[in-house]
Amino acid sequence: MTRMRDVLKWLMATMLMACSLGAWAAEDSAYVLGAGDQIRVTVYQNPDLLVETRIPEGGVISYPLLGSVQIGGLTVSDAEKKIAKGLKDGNFLKQPQVAILVIAVKANQVSVLGQVNRPGRYPLEAGNSRLSEVLALAGGIVPGVGSDIVVVSGTREGKPFRLEVDFPKVFASQGTVEDMQLQNGDSIWVDRAPQIYVYGEVQRPGAQVLMRDTTVLQALATAGGLTLRGTERGIKVHRRDASGKVKIIEPGMNDKLQPSDIIYIKESLF
Repeated sequence: MTRMRDVLKWLMATMLMACSLGAWAAEDSAYVLGAGDQIRVTVYQNPDLLVETRIPEGGVISYPLLGSVQIGGLTVSDAEKKIAKGLKDGNFLKQPQVAILVIAVKANQVSVLGQVNRPGRYPLEAGNSRLSEVLALAGGIVPGVGSDIVVVSGTREGKPFRLEVDFPKVFASQGTVEDMQLQNGDSIWVDRAPQIYVYGEVQRPGAQVLMRDTTVLQALATAGGLTLRGTERGIKVHRRDASGKVKIIEPGMNDKLQPSDIIYIKESLF
């Protein structure tokens, strides 16, 4: 019982130390260590074996009594077991209890690009970072500028991977889209929101951000409505199809618009 209490005290002290250093807890033992990660290795009741180091490119660190130890590419849990096994097999300790804390994450990162408030590279600080969490670190999508469709690309099982995520649906009440888990090396791209163009006899002609399910009537309202010379009759929409050919259609006022539509309001003859 005494030894068990000592172990529990040591574990609590280790976790408190991690919090004071801003490190994430060792419960994220599935995190894969890599070059650039700064770690702290402690062994219960052996302060002389405490090591704080940054993992070099080769993934090999120098550890007391063991010399060179390859931990790059291992999970935190596996690295702890490897060091403990080395200490036991070398007859240095009978039952070594090893804990590794990741103090600074540099190896596992994702890139966030495009229409976000703070584009850049961000660490996957836990083994299960989600798309929403990383976008939050990047300050979120720029309101009124960034697209709702977020593109995530990378590799999965050695093959190129690309997924378009309708981001608002991640938080929809139906939960129709999963808040996907990211992996090391993923890139997140937020394009500009699609636009439409209104010209002719409207108060404020020009480009508009195409909001979801925008109708012709709503687009005209955003443009300030018709001028005194404008007419709702014979409204034309120039729309490019999949082949790139432009077609001219006459929509109803409640018809939904598509990206890059050009709406023309003609002048009334009377």
